[in-house]
Amino acid sequence: MTKTKETRRKASRGEPPRQPPEFLSRKESLAGGKALREKVPRDRHAAWKPSAKRRDSIEVLEESNRDRLPELVPIRYGRMLRSPFTFLRGSAGLMAYDLSTTPRTGLRVQACGDCHLLNFGLFATPERNLVFDINDFDETLPAPWEWDVKRLATSFVVAARAIGHSDGEARNTAIESVRGYREHMRADSKRNPLDVWYERLDVQALIDEAPSERIRRRREEMAAKARKHIGEYLFPKISASVGGRYRLVDQPPLLFHADNDREEVFRAALADYRESLPYDRRVLLDRYRLQDCALKVVGIGSVGTRCWVGLYMSSEGHPLLLQFKEAGTSVLEPYAGKSIFDNDGERTVVGQRLMQSSSDIFLGWTRNRRGRDFYGRQLRDMKISFPVEGMSPLRLKRHAERCGLTLARAHARSGDSAKISGYLGKSDTFDRAIGEFAMAYADQTLRDHAALVAAVKAGRIEALVEEDL
Repeated sequence: MTKTKETRRKASRGEPPRQPPEFLSRKESLAGGKALREKVPRDRHAAWKPSAKRRDSIEVLEESNRDRLPELVPIRYGRMLRSPFTFLRGSAGLMAYDLSTTPRTGLRVQACGDCHLLNFGLFATPERNLVFDINDFDETLPAPWEWDVKRLATSFVVAARAIGHSDGEARNTAIESVRGYREHMRADSKRNPLDVWYERLDVQALIDEAPSERIRRRREEMAAKARKHIGEYLFPKISASVGGRYRLVDQPPLLFHADNDREEVFRAALADYRESLPYDRRVLLDRYRLQDCALKVVGIGSVGTRCWVGLYMSSEGHPLLLQFKEAGTSVLEPYAGKSIFDNDGERTVVGQRLMQSSSDIFLGWTRNRRGRDFYGRQLRDMKISFPVEGMSPLRLKRHAERCGLTLARAHARSGDSAKISGYLGKSDTFDRAIGEFAMAYADQTLRDHAALVAAVKAGRIEALVEEDL
């Protein structure tokens, strides 16, 4: 493709031509990163103190509901009420607002945007191998690398406290996640970029490196559970044959059919979704036909956004379940800048492909005629997170290290790993600073969760606890 044609293609998609980064040797990048310590000393990252002008946390949450389905918002609040950890999971926008006030080096990567420990887990590669990686990219955007590191470390502190670990152990767990990040970033800075791109953490490697037979068996059980976490196993639980045709079974308020108008708008957008797929994936998708579709409540932070489940069947009656999730503006955008992609579904897909070692074969995007963006993928393609309940401090620290090194690999694919490594250095100065930040922000999460509880009790907002349905 000529330069002129490439420029026109990008302009037609709202994407400016990308300028290649400055080409530096590893030594030059390391030195550049080290020099940034003069501008932003590493120990400055330890501080968290909300300013006197900090916005009311409930106002920030309410603002994020502006374009959600109003009948589902109480479910979102009900899920956030359960604990400070579920509050943290559902309030990525609030933490993005707070992180924007913290020190930053000016180095950017393709960031996850909602980097907490339950957004790491197992899923299937196109070759049907199980890998461990980041698995949620709704908020992905080029942004400061520090923001993902701080949110991940904070999530480990909040989770550690939730399962009864001491504050000292919680802090050490956060530090371990940062150590894993720092050391792996340095290792990746020495590697061939192609090796970084192909690098992945296979589940068999996790099993083989288990420190004991008991842990090995537990990891084997997790892998076996993930392999059953697929559409074929879910299909009989959420569908039934009606008049010789399979239909999704309503399970309100968590799975329900929309009115005919909304369904027709969704179906009309599927043609553009198909066109977003690589040609070979279109050929595969054409082996199936859409039988039914319904709206589904997913996650915590995503509750209230429009998420469709499409039930497809092959001519021989084999099911395919696809999820089409609404893609709104990233929570990072007000603080990190606007996406170069006009379609937020495409923003999500491109960010996922940049950060993940391997991505879903049906990953694509579309926009409906009402201007809402969506991205599509398989539903439950062996996707499973590691439960932390019952984890000992040692096991949780091992998991924190694994998440930290996985995040480093994801950041190294798009960022200057040598420059980030030069800033981090070989000592644990930065690790300990983030440990202190994570403890302080975990306290902030406790306060914000308490504010939500108070707002519900006062009738300021409505929450629906699903156990009461």
